[in-house]
Amino acid sequence: MKNNCLFCAIIAGEIPSTKVYEDENVFAFRDINPQAPVHVLVLPKKHIACADEIDAGNAALVGNCFEAIAKIARAEGLKSGYRVINNCGEDGGQSVMHLHFHLIGGRKLGEKII
Repeated sequence: MKNNCLFCAIIAGEIPSTKVYEDENVFAFRDINPQAPVHVLVLPKKHIACADEIDAGNAALVGNCFEAIAKIARAEGLKSGYRVINNCGEDGGQSVMHLHFHLIGGRKLGEKII
């Protein structure tokens, strides 16, 4: 676990989660405080603190996350659409400093953020 990161501990199985997807590079689990019927957190297994740390050396992992998002959305039956949100830094609302994407759907979402 890097820097006592909550999400690294979840990926390592040290903290329980409701896993919905896992492959070599990506881990996804249900949010414990869902904002919609489907609210899944999708993250790279490699610790990247936030979007500010994305570079040529790890950008493919972000692409892997988006490939997983599409698979999860299909598996969750989100045929009419969904939202993907990333918070970066404290002012951006990021509460866990491990890059992650919120996949939100399962109901009609308004034009506001959530």
